[in-house]
Amino acid sequence: MGAGLLESFSAVVLAGGRAARLDGVDKASVELDGRTLLAHALDALVDAAEVVVVGDPVPTERPVTFTRESPRYGGPVAGLLTGRDALLHPTPRLAVLAVDMPRVTAATVRRLHEAAAGRDGAALVDPDGRRQLALVLDTARLDAVRPGHEEQHGAPLHRLLAPLDLVEVAPTGHEHRDLDTWADLRDL
Repeated sequence: MGAGLLESFSAVVLAGGRAARLDGVDKASVELDGRTLLAHALDALVDAAEVVVVGDPVPTERPVTFTRESPRYGGPVAGLLTGRDALLHPTPRLAVLAVDMPRVTAATVRRLHEAAAGRDGAALVDPDGRRQLALVLDTARLDAVRPGHEEQHGAPLHRLLAPLDLVEVAPTGHEHRDLDTWADLRDL
């Protein structure tokens, strides 16, 4: 893959959920392997020209913009579109990553970019074929299918993405795993 493609993407990290099954803790601050989940996510997006984190501000070593969807806890569609709107310099491609996917790496994001060539984007899937919150999207196509602000809150992500031509990318190792419970943290 040419370096030009990697230089032309921005990213949104979705970190604003309730984490109900984790007793409401801020997932971005949860530690795995001695590092926060946000640090893992930012490592995966190291090639991004700009990163917006949709969630409460937490300490980070990398320059990012923090924002919140309004109203709070609007779900992944509201978070994704809020993050996209907070970009200072939107790019042709947008990477989207849930903060609770610590096994996604920069190599994963590069594979998604490669797979997305000539399509509206690419989505990481689990071994059963279910889409995960690790995506690369064509920003213009996302903008073309976005609902109005009042329709974003609580909207299912699959409905937003349904009109897009997305290629599904199989996981390598455990990169498809997310962390929803304390047992998930132990198992990762």
